[in-house]
Amino acid sequence: MRLILASNNAHKAQEFREILSPLGIDVVTQSEAGCHFEADETGETFEENAFIKAEAAMKATGEAAVSDDSGLEVDALGGEPGVRSARYTGRHEDSDADRRAYLMKKLSGVEHRTARFVSAICCVFPNGDRIEARGECEGAIATYEAGENGFGYDAMFIPEGENRTMAQMSAEEKNAISHRGRALRKFARLLEEYTNAHK
Repeated sequence: MRLILASNNAHKAQEFREILSPLGIDVVTQSEAGCHFEADETGETFEENAFIKAEAAMKATGEAAVSDDSGLEVDALGGEPGVRSARYTGRHEDSDADRRAYLMKKLSGVEHRTARFVSAICCVFPNGDRIEARGECEGAIATYEAGENGFGYDAMFIPEGENRTMAQMSAEEKNAISHRGRALRKFARLLEEYTNAHK
């Protein structure tokens, strides 16, 4: 089975492939499928944005498409950056380092730094069927950055029960506990049930 991933993010594509390839699913990024556009993420929730992106890729290709919308929710900031995690500074062209610096500045002097990563996955089929899954990873924002692996806010996020940031973990360790890893495993189970029921 082939799924169009409504993203060109290489890190995301790698995580999707690591978990879905063993099920015999060929994950193809939207640019590999000939889609050279980005859907406007106008949703107020991760679920809404995941659906918007998956539906746009499905309509453009005529094939089943899957999307993930994910981000960081910091309790002391009322859930920010949330759905705006990738454009938290207000400028989409800013780097991950710019966004981390901005968040660090906003949390300056804040002691209660609990947070969670959230991932909402939505798969839309040409017949209108939809599969959705959500995964979360609880933790806290460090007062420093550490680690070379990962992307986004990984270098400042310490998962619950850990003393390392997500960026200090191997890909295998991160996938085992990450929000996207959890959402993907849930999604993989639901997708397997769906394909078995539609054979």
